[in-house]
Amino acid sequence: MTQSYKGACFCGAVELTVTGEPVAAGFCHCASCRSWSAAPVNAFSLWKPEAVTITKGEDNIGVYHKTEKSYRKFCKACGGHLLTDHPPFGLVDVYAATIPTYRHEPMLHVHYQEAVLRIKDGLPKMKDMPKEMGGSGETLPE
Repeated sequence: MTQSYKGACFCGAVELTVTGEPVAAGFCHCASCRSWSAAPVNAFSLWKPEAVTITKGEDNIGVYHKTEKSYRKFCKACGGHLLTDHPPFGLVDVYAATIPTYRHEPMLHVHYQEAVLRIKDGLPKMKDMPKEMGGSGETLPE
């Protein structure tokens, strides 16, 4: 049976379900994610778009896109962050905190050159992004 995880915004006006397993999961240290999440690092889980379903409150979803790579979606009622569509990559980042029953199993860190919180966990630390996603593919030491 395929695993599903339910999530919601802060107030519960918007609910979503992700099905299956993410394509990738990790931590992003870029200034945009840090600012958006109001945290020193953002835990991400990347899913194929067909694995993500809004099950309640689609009309309550607002969108902000600073760049064409990221369409950040939030609840218009409470401001709670939900996910980010990444059209160039064909993936949707559902923030790990949005889906509380999902066990976040990070594979790597991205944009580690921008890190303000160093994390020694043995995972690869990408300078920016993997080559497959348009980055340099370079890794940095812990």
